[in-house]
This record gives sequence, C-alpha cells and structure tokens, in this order.
Amino acid sequence: MAKGKYFSDKNNHKLQEIGRLILRFMNEKSGKIYNYKQIADGIDYKNPRQRELVIQSLHKLLSDQRIKEVEKGKFIINIKIEGTLTGTIDFNQTGNAYVKVAGLEDDIFVHSKNVKDALQGDTVLIVTYHFKGKKVEGSVLEVIERKRDQFVGTFQFIKYKDFGFVVGDKKHINTDIFVPQGKIGGAKDGDKVIVKMIAWKAGEKNPEGEIIKVLGAPGEHETEIYSILAEYGLPYEFPEDVEKEAQDIDRRIHDHEVAKRRDMRGICTFTIDPKDAKDFDDALSIQKLDNGNWEIGVHIADVSHYVVPGTVLDAEAYKRATSVYLVDRVVPMLPEVLSNDVCSLRPNEEKYTFSAVFELNDKAEIQNQWFGRTIIYSDRKFAYEEAQERIETEEGDLAEEILTLDRLAKIMRKARIENGAITFDRSEVRFNLDEKGEPIGVYFKVSKDSNHLIEEFMLLANKKVSEYISLNKKGVPTNNTFIYRIHDDPDPAKLEALRDFVGTFGYTMNLANTKKVAESLNKLLSDIRGKGEENMIETLAMRSMSKAIYSTDPIGHYGLGFDYYSHFTSPIRRYPDLIAHRLLQHYLDGGKSPQKQEYDDKCKHCSSMEKLASDAERDSIKFMQVKFMEKHLGEDFTGVISGVADFGFWVQIPENGAEGLIKLRDLMDDSYSYDAKNHAVYGSRTGNKYQLGDEVTIRVMKANLIQKQLDFKIIES
Repeated sequence: MAKGKYFSDKNNHKLQEIGRLILRFMNEKSGKIYNYKQIADGIDYKNPRQRELVIQSLHKLLSDQRIKEVEKGKFIINIKIEGTLTGTIDFNQTGNAYVKVAGLEDDIFVHSKNVKDALQGDTVLIVTYHFKGKKVEGSVLEVIERKRDQFVGTFQFIKYKDFGFVVGDKKHINTDIFVPQGKIGGAKDGDKVIVKMIAWKAGEKNPEGEIIKVLGAPGEHETEIYSILAEYGLPYEFPEDVEKEAQDIDRRIHDHEVAKRRDMRGICTFTIDPKDAKDFDDALSIQKLDNGNWEIGVHIADVSHYVVPGTVLDAEAYKRATSVYLVDRVVPMLPEVLSNDVCSLRPNEEKYTFSAVFELNDKAEIQNQWFGRTIIYSDRKFAYEEAQERIETEEGDLAEEILTLDRLAKIMRKARIENGAITFDRSEVRFNLDEKGEPIGVYFKVSKDSNHLIEEFMLLANKKVSEYISLNKKGVPTNNTFIYRIHDDPDPAKLEALRDFVGTFGYTMNLANTKKVAESLNKLLSDIRGKGEENMIETLAMRSMSKAIYSTDPIGHYGLGFDYYSHFTSPIRRYPDLIAHRLLQHYLDGGKSPQKQEYDDKCKHCSSMEKLASDAERDSIKFMQVKFMEKHLGEDFTGVISGVADFGFWVQIPENGAEGLIKLRDLMDDSYSYDAKNHAVYGSRTGNKYQLGDEVTIRVMKANLIQKQLDFKIIES
C-alpha cells in the first residue's frame, strides 16, 4: 500500500513539474490560445511518451483552474490581473526572483522570464496576478531605482571586433554587460574587473558598461579578496582627505581635558583580546572597596572625542558603519592611525575613555553604577589564552584579579540564562595562514571562560547604558531617543516546524510562552551536545531565530533576554556604538530628546551595512575553504548533510568546516525528489534517503575559486 502511494506521489510530482513548464510557456503570451501540440513543442516534449505526460498535466491544470479550455483541445492561461506594487527584487540561483513589498507578509514570485531589466536589490514596479487557488505572482513593469551601478565580473574580449562583455556574479546581475571599444580600460581577456553600467536602452538585451578597474587574474588570492569587497560595495582604501584629517588629529593628553574626566589611571586595568588584535576597544579595571565590594570599570575607547559630527572623518565612518573582518585582513571603519593607535587602549599608555563603573557585591549584584568620560592607564594586555591559563591554573600576574572577574561573570551568566537568554555557542572556523596568506591549516575558535568573562561585562555595560537612558529612577520609560540593538521573538511557524522535526529524534519543546520557548531551546541545545544530530538541530534552531538589527524602537533582545539593550562597547569598529556614546553624553549633559526620524535612518543604514559586511566575511571564509580544499581534490572525507534543496544537498566536513554541493542530477542510481518538511530527498526506485544531519562519505571532485564553490560526489551513505 505504502509503495503504491509513493509511486502515485512521484507521478503527481512529475506532472506538477511539467505543469510549471507549461504555465511558464503560456505566460509568455498570456492572451494566446494553444493546442496541446503547440504546448508540447513549446516545452520541448516531443516524443509520444512525453506528449502523453503533457496531456495528463493539462488535465491536472484544468482541474486546478490554472488554465481554461476555450474550445475542444484549445487552452488559454487562466489569470487574474490584480494591480501594481512597488518593492525590492531579490534573485535566487535559478534566475527567478522574489519581490519584497512593505506591508505584505509573503514575497511576490517573479519568474526569470518576467524580470525585464531588473537587477539584484533594485526597487521595481510589478504587475501582480494569480491563478485561481494559487499564490500571487508578478511581472516587472519597470525599474524605479537601481540599487547599484557597479559590478564585479570577468571580461571576455571578442577578438577582431574591439569590444567585449563582462560576465558578472549571478547574485547581483543576471545578464552580461556589453563593453564597447574605448571603454575597456586596459582590461585583457579573462581579467576580473569592476564594470560601471552606463546605459540600458529599451529593447536591448544587454546593458552597456565601462570598465573602471582591473582587479587581476581570476582565482588569484588578492584578486578574489578585492573582488569580494567590490561585490558588496565595500571600500578598501580611505580617501586622501579622510586620511589627512586622521593624521592631523591632536593625540596629546591635555590637563584641561583630564580635568573634565574621572581619573582612573591609578586603578589596576587591563585588556583581554584575541592574540592578533590591534584595535583594543575595551578594558576592565578592578579594585576592592573598603566595604568589601568590588568596583569594576568597563572602559571603552572614547572615539567620540576625536571623531566629531560635520567632519569628513565622521562622514566616512558613517558611510562604512562597521569594520569588515575578512579571513586575512581587516578593512577598518576608521583609519589605522585612529583604530590601532590613537583610540586603541594599548598597554602602558594613557587613553581617553567612556566608562560604565559598577559596584558589585560578592553575589554580583549591582549596588551602585556610574557613567561618564574617564582617563585610564592600561597596565597589561592579555590574549584570551593567557587569561584562560590564569583561570585554569590560578597562577601568573594579575591571576587574583582575573579569577575574581571570572567568578562574578559566571554568576551573571547563570542569572542571565535563568532569565531567558539563549545559549547558542557555536564554534567559528579560523585559518592558519603562511606568509603569503595561503591557508595551511584550519581550526575552530571555541569560547572558553576567558571569552565569557569579557562577554558578560560587555553585556552588562550595554544593558545598563540602555536602561539608564530609557528608564527613569522609578523604572518608567522616558521615551528618550536612543539607538537600540533589538532581536525580535522567533517566528512561531518556524518554531513549530523545529518542534515537530526534533520530535522525530525524541526531543520535546514547550512553546506555550516566551519563557518556556527559551527554556526548551536551552535544554535542547544542552541535550544534543556531542550527539550526531547536534550540528543539524543547532543549525535549524538558529534559522528559527529572527535577525538582530538596530532600531530606535526598544522592543528588547530576545536572544539575550533583555528588555533594553544597546551597542556601546565597540566604537572603533561599529558606528552605532559611536552614536550611543554621543547620545549618552547628550543626556548626561541634561539635553532633551532629539527627533527620532534622523536616528531611524541611521539605524537602517547601519543594519544594512552590517549585513553587507557579514556577507563579505562569509564569502572570504568560503573562498579560503575552497582554496584549502583545492589541495585535496580526489580525496575522500566523512561529512554531514548540512542543507537540502530541490536541486541537491550540501555536505559539510566537520574537521575543517568546508561545505560542498551534491547535485541531484549527479546521483545516477535513482531519480530523487525533495521533501521540504523533512529536509530530505528520496529515491523513487531504491527508497534511498538523504536527510539533513545524515553522515555520508564524499569525494572532493571540483574546487571553483571564482564561484567559491566545492562539488562533492557521494561515495557511500
């Protein structure tokens, strides 16, 4: 019985696929009438067996009311024109797109044949329509505003014709750009280039462009790193006037400025950072008070003292909004003279800081707090490994101070989790590079007690600064304008899907309310630790979460369990923290709340730039992983299925984090269909199943440095 039902489902799936081909063909001229032979020819289904399937698909489309039979054997597409909408277009790998429209819950699907001259991220006007009983679809009428006009691609020179084309990254551009004679800019055939689109005439298949920069040969290290930055529109050099203004900044410590600040130079102060860090945003100070309590100072580089509104330096910092951390380099938000020197809290140097100072008892309860500008002197810089050694051995210089901070941090962390914080603690992939920047090894950054120590005190400062501005002494909201880091509640539908899926592994989740969800997630993350399904379930749990963004609306931070939360602790590398410093000082000086609109716009910009930086960082990791695996072509590895789609599935190699694609069309043993609900693909004849989290043996078949993609082949499952 089950087997018969399966083959019936398989046949239905096949007819649905043919039905989609038929609708795409008929939609090209939606008012035209076709007979079944014209339709079969139009989708290239020409032999007798294929034409029989076309007839079956037409009957199914008729029963679903997606086409009409206007007379015997003649059909017309059955659509209803809905109206026009404006939104942002987002392409996928197939060339199809979705348009996100403000106020609509679901994005509008646009087939690749109906995208007109739209490119990734453009604001477009679409006409919408729907087939009876089906979701709304759309066609692009016109591009209202271009998201960008510069693209990265490979130049292909047409010999003897003195022109060429730039073949771009499909994520950003779904057509080649024509480059006429005189606008080639010295590029040679095969070069990776940046091309500026200068025109796209009506009726023309390709836009016209001009090559404005030659990046180098595809696949070369420097070429691909600069290509990543260019693809996301991220600058890698500072304008001359910005560099000059930074160089001209007065770096001296002045008595008249010190007089305005709380002098904390005599208190034990140190930094704890990655061993290769150069920009030290934050430092901690600690001293025991006469009453037995601890005074803990969280000291943050006072970037706002040097970077002031109205300067070219500030404009450039806002434009960038964040530092970008690629695998082999940092593209800083501020010129190095500021980020690595003037503002960096380096040891044995006096520095201007903005501080949150807390008096804590031995239970880590806050007895008093103070916020304001300070001056500090850092006695020592620690790498995380050095601080961890003191925690584990209880020996070494400043061991007592670090152990005290660790003890207090652990109390705060425990309380935070009990109050609803989610404990995602995923390891991050890192690379050992040789002197040429080539990857010679892979390791994973794992958070230990020293990392958690710093994390807890930064969280404390961020939370308390936010509360200080947002609540009066009675705990009533002040409605003061501020820049918050917000994290919305998870999507209930995604949580229900997660609960159903983990239930197949014997795990339970309580979704009754926000607190129960947090408790369930923490228990789930704890229960799966060390199990074969750990990576799969943790990945799905993270996908169920919303994305954290910046906002002037304090809706809280779900993942941390905080009602009010801001970013205050990293102004060297994040512009929102610089905004927070300026607003905090404004309120400390007795200023009134400014209008929100200006800050709303800044929040949107900073959130957008953060996403671009994150995408660029992810691409640089993919590039380095592919480069590392290039040395292992033909070798076999044990991997875990990390993602499933209708065209294939991805396998991740746990020992190095590299991820490769298995295309369904390359699985020659059977015909496979996709089961979205169970994150799996099934073979119709053999019954073979490949599911998210399954362990498989793969062979590395191809390493494409330009596409940053690995292709694997299944050896056994």
